[in-house]
Amino acid sequence: MGNHTYKKLELVGSSRTSLEDAISSAIDRAHQTVANLRWFEVVETRGQIENGKVAYWQVTLKVGFTLED
Repeated sequence: MGNHTYKKLELVGSSRTSLEDAISSAIDRAHQTVANLRWFEVVETRGQIENGKVAYWQVTLKVGFTLED
């Protein structure tokens, strides 16, 4: 196995359903335009409150992808 060089980018995903859905939707969207996605790291979690309930989950992710040779 050869050495890999990675590049990181930052994404913010949101969902009315859950943190997991916010993560998945951000990664799914990035996958449409960024090749070779390999890993992610959640760096911030926050949400929006409406009428005393969680209305949105929002996560900031760092996503790593390998650079093409």
